[in-house]
Parts: sequence; C-alpha cells; structure tokens
Amino acid sequence: MKLGVVILAAGKGTRMRSALPKVLHRLAGRPLISHVLAAAEALGAARVCCVYGHGGSLVPETIGDEGCIWIEQAERLGTAHAVVQAIPAMNEMDRVLVLYGDVPLIEADTLDRLIAASSETALGLLTMELEDPRGYGRIVRDKRGRVLRIVEHKDASEAELQIREVNTGIIVADREHLDGWLRRVGNDNVQGEYYLTDVIGLATAEGIEVATTAPDNPNEVAGINDRVQLAELERYHQYRQALCLMHGGTTIIDPARIDVRGTLRCERDVVLDVNLICEGRVYLGADVHIGPNCVLKDCEIGPGTEVLANSIIEGARIGAGARIGPFARLRPGTEIAEGCHIGNFVEVKKSRIAERSKVNHLSYVGDADVGAGVNVGAGTITCNYDGVNKHRTIIGDDAFIGSNTALVAPVSVGSGATIGAGSVVSRDVPEGKLTLARARAVTLDDWKRPTKLPPDR
Repeated sequence: MKLGVVILAAGKGTRMRSALPKVLHRLAGRPLISHVLAAAEALGAARVCCVYGHGGSLVPETIGDEGCIWIEQAERLGTAHAVVQAIPAMNEMDRVLVLYGDVPLIEADTLDRLIAASSETALGLLTMELEDPRGYGRIVRDKRGRVLRIVEHKDASEAELQIREVNTGIIVADREHLDGWLRRVGNDNVQGEYYLTDVIGLATAEGIEVATTAPDNPNEVAGINDRVQLAELERYHQYRQALCLMHGGTTIIDPARIDVRGTLRCERDVVLDVNLICEGRVYLGADVHIGPNCVLKDCEIGPGTEVLANSIIEGARIGAGARIGPFARLRPGTEIAEGCHIGNFVEVKKSRIAERSKVNHLSYVGDADVGAGVNVGAGTITCNYDGVNKHRTIIGDDAFIGSNTALVAPVSVGSGATIGAGSVVSRDVPEGKLTLARARAVTLDDWKRPTKLPPDR
C-alpha cells in the first residue's frame, strides 16, 4: 500500500499579526510545518505534498525539503480546493492522508492507528470529544453510531451545537474515491468555501462507512491560530519532553523551565538546573551536571563534567570530569579533554585543549592547540587575527602562561616553558625556559599628578 500525504499550509494566519507565514512560526526551535513533515516521514509515506499559499515561495525556500512536492494554491477557496491542487501529485498512491501545517504535534502513532482502523473501508476520520467544542465542526451520527456528516460550527443548528464530538480535519481515504468526492464538493455555505469536511457526507451517501479513531491527547490535534496558542503548545511540548527525560533517569530541577529545541540525549544521573536551553543535537554523558541559565547547542559533554551557571556551549566536545564556567563560552570547533577547567569569563574558539589543562579566568583562547597540564593565567589572550587571516597558537605540555599575556599568532610555546605575567610574545618560546617580553618599569621621581584647574580657568 502506497501512502501519500498532503499537508495543507496555505493559511494566511491573520491572527498571528505577522508578515511571516503562519506555518513558519517556530515551536521547539523548528517551523510548525517541519514537525508535520517529520510525522509524515515517520509514517514512511511514499510521497509528501505541501500546498502553500500565503508568503509565496518563502515557505518551500525556508524549509528546503527536497523530498517534498510543493504546490501553490493561488486562490485560497477552502480546504477541499487545496487538496484538489495536490491530487495530481498523488496519482500513483493507493491512499491519501491529509494533515495540516499548523497542527504541529500530531503523533505518527496516532496516524498509524487511524490508517489501521480504516483499512477495511475507503475513508477514515480522526475525531475527538471536547468539553467546549465551540468553533469546531461537529460529527453527526445516526442512531446506530455511524458517521453521517460533519457540520461546521457556523452552519450548525442548535441541536447540532450540543454535540461534543468534533472534527480534527485529519482524514485518510482511498485516492480514487477521494478524487471523485472532491469533484462534487460545493461551496453553498456561510463562508462560500469548498470544505474538505463535505467529503464525509458524500461518502456516507454512497453507503461507505467512515472509520473513526481519536488521539490520546487533544493537544496532538490543536491548531495554532495566534501567538497565545503557540506559547501554550510550546509549554505543553516542552513539558512532555521533560517527562520523557525524567522517566529515563534525568533529574530536572523544574520541568517548567527547560526548552529542548532539537534532540537532547542524556545518560543516567544527569542533573539539569533551571532555564536550560538545548538546541540542535546535544549529548550529555552519565553524571553530568548543568547549572542554571545555560545554553547548549550541537555539543557533546562527557561523563562527570560539571557546567556551571550562565555558560554557553556551541559546537564543542568536552571530555570526562571537566569543569566549565560559570560564565564560560565555548564556540564551534572547540575540543576540551578530560579533567580540564575552563573558568569564569573564558572564551574558547576552534581550539583543542588537552588533559588536565586549566584556563580559569578572563581569557580568550582562539585557533590554538593547548597541550596537557598547561596553566593559562588570568587575562591571557591568543591574538589569532591579523585583520585578514586567522593564525594558530601552539602551547606544549606543562607550559605555564602568566597572567595578562598576549600570544601573537602564529607562535609556539615549548613544553614546560614559563611565560612571565604581562608579556607580549610574538616569537616562538623554547622548552623549559622562562621568557619575559615586557617593558622595564620606570619611575619618574619628579612627576606630579595633574590637579584640577579652578572653575574660571
């Protein structure tokens, strides 16, 4: 059975009050429509087609999914009209599943159940019951419980408005049947639009039974129409991710204050303090402790490492038993070996720092190879940029770099070398020697500090 997926993403999203198409607003760091595309991929769909409209080519250009067929709905005349645009792309499919680009949290497992439940009939429909069904299309059933039709809220009678079972808009249908039903959908309604929901009535009129199933949680099928709803779904999604992490053995000090905007993988006994933001792919080894207010992006942190408060780690790899921060920044291309200390207000960029080395205070290490057992004193910088090109600094094992040292790259410091505090080093430093590169202090005995002139002067 070849499954095709049609994602409707042409809505303007007026209530978002934004120049950005609604489906490009972000939830958990990704555009809304990217979540839906991921669900379609998880289903193993043979073909995926997205129907876009508002914002023109901005939607496909932003998503850049080469495996998706993008079709513009030039005239937005309703959901049935949108699906009609995609039907030619579904010619080789056996069944067609219709999803929505602004319903980001639909689970592949829920869709699998819908597909399975409708395997013996031509049409399946995802429904749910709500305490407050206002605004939703109602599911009208006969006395035997069979679905007859869907009536939109604006077109419903007083009796129909009492129905609590509502339409989610998600259907799966045999392609040939769906094509035929769509050709017969009219626009004789309050909105003057072609409703996809009218397909239900057309199918039941032919004697076709509509199979229904429901999601486990209403938030799975919650659509986003404004920024308030976007924020509400963001918190629900983040809390759900936090629950998964805690069930897997991670301690989260406050599950309401964590944001995972990508993939976070934690080994046992990881502790995450408040206000953590994880982006991209993040891996934390066993017994890692992350302090409050940290940002982790596309990084790997080895077991037993502690990251103290207010640190930013991006595109870096950190070995076991290291200590990072507080207020440290590790930039892309950084590799920190086991047992290292990277302290407060230290920035490391595109550098390799070997085992047990320490850069504890107020320093910048960029484009450098630092050996094992090195101590880098406070205020040290590698002067790696000459205004045009970047140059590397090489520091051998067990070197000692005194405070407030400037290493003007390209430069090498030999193993076991010591550089006196306040030095500006622009030539290679030999192994095992003390090197000083600073001006001799001069005292002027007859110098006097200037005094402030009287106001009339």
